[in-house]
Amino acid sequence: MSTKTAATDRRTDYRVTFLVLCLGVSSFSLLQSMVNPVLPTIEAALDTDQATVTWVLTAYLLSASVFTPIIGRVGDKVGKERMLVFALAALTVGSLMAALAPTIGVLIVARAVQGIGGGVLPLTFGIIRDEFPRDKVAGAVGTSAALLAVGGGFGLVLAGPVVNALSYHWLFWLPMVMTLVAAVAAAVWVPESPERTPGRINVGSALLLSAWLVALLLGVSQGHSWGWTSGRVLGLFVVAAALLPVWVVAESRSEQPLVDMRMMRIPTVWTVNLVALLFGMGMYSMFAFLPQFLQTPSFTGYGFGVSVTESGLLLLPQTAATFIAGVFSGRLAARFGSKAILVAGATLTSLGTLGLTLAHDQLWQVVVETTVLGLAFGLAFAAMSNLVVDAVPQTQTGVASGMNANIRTVGGALGGALLASVVTATLRPDGLPVESGYTHGFGVLVVTSALAAVVAVFVPVIRARTHVVPGPQAEYEAEHPAPVDSAAR
Repeated sequence: MSTKTAATDRRTDYRVTFLVLCLGVSSFSLLQSMVNPVLPTIEAALDTDQATVTWVLTAYLLSASVFTPIIGRVGDKVGKERMLVFALAALTVGSLMAALAPTIGVLIVARAVQGIGGGVLPLTFGIIRDEFPRDKVAGAVGTSAALLAVGGGFGLVLAGPVVNALSYHWLFWLPMVMTLVAAVAAAVWVPESPERTPGRINVGSALLLSAWLVALLLGVSQGHSWGWTSGRVLGLFVVAAALLPVWVVAESRSEQPLVDMRMMRIPTVWTVNLVALLFGMGMYSMFAFLPQFLQTPSFTGYGFGVSVTESGLLLLPQTAATFIAGVFSGRLAARFGSKAILVAGATLTSLGTLGLTLAHDQLWQVVVETTVLGLAFGLAFAAMSNLVVDAVPQTQTGVASGMNANIRTVGGALGGALLASVVTATLRPDGLPVESGYTHGFGVLVVTSALAAVVAVFVPVIRARTHVVPGPQAEYEAEHPAPVDSAAR
């Protein structure tokens, strides 16, 4: 037996692996949201303006959207464990740079480096599928997927107290310590993946994917400040519209595609990705606008005038509900199926946003409605991840789950831009939105989440593969046979 094999055999306890993976996902998800509530503080501390400080968010979004599917695919080819260590190391370095950043320019670069850590999520799903007993996969994927939303919620909760007690620099010091510990633990205890996809990395496809994604997301994220009809925004949308079909054609013809288009055409994959797009519009928009809604001064007639810290604490039940739903999602999926859980999650999202639209005069109403949303987020995140993981061969888990996460991010950017336009369409003389802006914005999210529920109803269920059914799934699996199950590990 080789030294590498012996070392791997000593490190196969999936429970230890799961703890390390959860630490990595939690660190990444915290960095997604902790900075949002304190942008004004960073703006003042680094002597910049509002338009510039928003790049602290935009740089992270663009970088994560590019690197999430690419690192997932590289992990499928060269090894998920080593790429997990690389992604966590990038998060650590980026956090160190951000904590020490003397200028806004350095902070923006640091956030772009942190975005490389977006690969943590697809790599986590791939490692779980490779290393866990079959009956533990659904629950582990569900919990780790829910942690992404949980971390986003905790980021909103922790931002205020951390800044008040210490400084905004600690919003990066604390995650840096977590990612450093996770990177070392992954290098020591997470076994290297036994499943590899042969072939080289398609650099041309990666560049095309990066180009159209950056053009699309940059246009969407900056459209509100630059102007939707400005030459820059329209030009970016034209570039994205031109490069997207070029990328699809290039991937379809490539012998070594970065993202196999036949995989993307599998009915379960593309329908779940459509749900992810619609669902992302609602979830990430809620993370961005609920604290703002709660912090609106009470003299407006609809706001509650709470502080950043208080708004985070009011959203704590939402975060707890997301975690609970994620933990129990595996058992629920085993009993009812992941599709049913996805339909339930999307339906609960539409009900929660409908509640916010119709009744938001009392704090207890908002807390109840956001707690319902928390349950919905936990269920839907877990179900989407499990459906995608089940639908593709083991050697494609990283890139498939990476694209699903990326599509959620695109949905979040679209939803955030749409909600920003609706909320700020009419402003009071003091520059604050009128109440109808929020009401109409929440109403838009009712529609997107209801559409997500409708699409979820039509998601095909992956049955036991004892019979071959003609179509994209059969064609794809004929060339990408599933490996022998290793549930006995």
